[in-house]
Amino acid sequence: MRVQRPTVLTAAVLGLVLLSGCRADGTDGPAAVPTGSASAPAPGAPSGPAQSSPAAPARPSGEARPSAGARRVVDAPKAGGLARATGAGAPSDVAVDPGEMRDGMNLVMNNYVLPKGGSALTIAVDNVPEETGKRREHLWRGMLEHIKWDPELGQPEAQPVDAGPLGGSVECMLASLAEDGDVVCGWADDGTAGVAHFPDSTLPQAAKLFVAMRGDLEK
Repeated sequence: MRVQRPTVLTAAVLGLVLLSGCRADGTDGPAAVPTGSASAPAPGAPSGPAQSSPAAPARPSGEARPSAGARRVVDAPKAGGLARATGAGAPSDVAVDPGEMRDGMNLVMNNYVLPKGGSALTIAVDNVPEETGKRREHLWRGMLEHIKWDPELGQPEAQPVDAGPLGGSVECMLASLAEDGDVVCGWADDGTAGVAHFPDSTLPQAAKLFVAMRGDLEK
């Protein structure tokens, strides 16, 4: 917007210049410069309003930092009484996408040997930047792909179960057309999420074991 200066100010300045042309001793001389007037800026001096100092750069959003007292997932040698598989029994070439992993996050992936044979594949992450329920859903989809669940059969319905002393949300789903078979369980709480696959199990059995395992996987 263009600002116009009032003409009254111009007339006042002109009158001041005329009056200052007469000196007190009656002699004519150069007009004195009013002390209140603004002097012209020195050559090379910046014009316009002073520039404020730049703000401190923000921390990159791609870097996750754990908060004090936040829960973490650990590489537990035992979980729920089950021993961690090592050597040839350890997971390898597991194509389960854990989702975006940022600095400061931990990923734990292990097989735990089941009493009846086979193993329970577990995947857990901490310091999750997004809502942990969404990360659990991401892990669920990856686990269902891993066990080769037919997507044409639809998404198995997740059933909420007692979360135990750690709280949060724990749900299990039966990925089988029979009453027993593949069961996938998952937890989500403030900052962590994890899932596990229990082959040849029932939903109540898998849920109880999963809650016990979580107590050793999350600290």
